[in-house]
Amino acid sequence: MTVLKSLAVSTLTLALAAPALAQQMAPGQGQAPSAEDQVSQLDELVDLDDNQQQELVTLLNDSQSRIQSLEGEAQQVQMQLQESVGPEFDETAIRQDAERLGQLTGDMTAESVLMQARVEATLTQEQRDELQRQMEAQQEQMRQMQEQMQQQQQPQ
Repeated sequence: MTVLKSLAVSTLTLALAAPALAQQMAPGQGQAPSAEDQVSQLDELVDLDDNQQQELVTLLNDSQSRIQSLEGEAQQVQMQLQESVGPEFDETAIRQDAERLGQLTGDMTAESVLMQARVEATLTQEQRDELQRQMEAQQEQMRQMQEQMQQQQQPQ
């Protein structure tokens, strides 16, 4: 798989996973799009069949649930670490919590990569190609917008 194709699939997967992560990290700040809404958006891009839609909804719900659970535990460990700061610190406890936080971060990364692989496995080659084409077009638009902004900011 080319680096660009991998980047496109990674970008898609992160776009699908980001709402769940954002909701977990900022509770009470709005509702993340449902897995159904996210799959509907992907369907508009690559024309998913009914079986793919159902499989992706299940995949996203399962992955987002696991990621949210890991995020919640990571937040608890981070709070424990913050509470450990002070003159009466316990180095062993701090190191254990830091190790646990590292493990949780690794688990979240693994879950994200697995979700990327599972999304890609659900799509046909034609759908992956179309998604890559659309991602490249979006990246080009972003690049052009950045250039325009830079030109506008230059003194004349």
